[in-house]
Amino acid sequence: MQRRKFIKNVTASTAVFSIVPSFVLGKGHVPPSDTLYVGAFGVGGRGLGVIRGLQETGKVKFVSFCDVDDRRAAQTYELFPDVKRYKDFRKVYDKQLKDMDAVMVATPDHTHATIALPFMRAKKHAYVEKPLTHNIAEARLMTQVARENGIVTQMGNQGASSDGSRLAKEWINSGVIGTVEKVDCWTNRPVWPQGVPLPKGKDEIPEGLDWDLWLGPAAERDYNNAYLPFKWRGWWDFGTGALGDMGCHIMETPFGVLDLGYPTEAEASCTTNWVGDFVEADYSASCPASSIVRLKFNTEQHGNIDLNWYDGGIMPDLPDELKDGETIGDTGGGTVFYGTKGILVCDV
Repeated sequence: MQRRKFIKNVTASTAVFSIVPSFVLGKGHVPPSDTLYVGAFGVGGRGLGVIRGLQETGKVKFVSFCDVDDRRAAQTYELFPDVKRYKDFRKVYDKQLKDMDAVMVATPDHTHATIALPFMRAKKHAYVEKPLTHNIAEARLMTQVARENGIVTQMGNQGASSDGSRLAKEWINSGVIGTVEKVDCWTNRPVWPQGVPLPKGKDEIPEGLDWDLWLGPAAERDYNNAYLPFKWRGWWDFGTGALGDMGCHIMETPFGVLDLGYPTEAEASCTTNWVGDFVEADYSASCPASSIVRLKFNTEQHGNIDLNWYDGGIMPDLPDELKDGETIGDTGGGTVFYGTKGILVCDV
């Protein structure tokens, strides 16, 4: 008998019962009341990393794995041979909704909200990999649904829980670098094709991949090797480009440290691509090869702050405080806070 059904039956008959604490069962035993039953979607690649992290807590049991690509999911299936497998998330909803407390979604960006929302509306807690959604409307809808249903949610932004972010906030709030006036953020992404035209031709769909299910809410098209694996991030129909992929990691630090809120102004300058004899190419289906995004904020505690984003190999100006040949933090990306008394450099 399932735990929920047991509790429901007992309470319905007005019997008195107690949840067994973990120490009664002995070391290494987790009582059912402390166990989180999870359905996982997108279980290859990054999804496997999340699954391993959840497993290490010793308090999670997986009731189902769902992935449209048997190749990507093969390692996960081998590690957890007894967990039920699906390709269509709708079948998981129909058959195992009652068995789970929460969902983990680590599919491509364009299916995050599509998969998570039905379960969230059914009051299932949700962990969704970054970026949370494919567009702003989806993010606002998921926020609304989470509040209406009183569920616990988490975006896969590990940096938000790091000691580094908390230390940066402590230093800045204590005035170590003075009043912050400007923040520069950058990433080495994209490390996949961007600013390229739509692929032409039709490639054979790899064995084990359900291409129709992978497309999900995106427009129907022929399979092409230019989309998979991982390269989907550079196409607007599936991904969110360098900014969407890494902005939620890197920009989280200044947002959390400075309580930035929503920007009051925004502008972007993106790469223009040329082909042939200086003919501007229409690469609108693909994210720009590089960009600079400038945002302005008005904060209650810190006043006006400019935040600048750089990607695709474009870097912010080097701070005057650096020595010759010295670089700013991690080559993969980072943040520089400019204060009236000094600067603070944070890695990714």
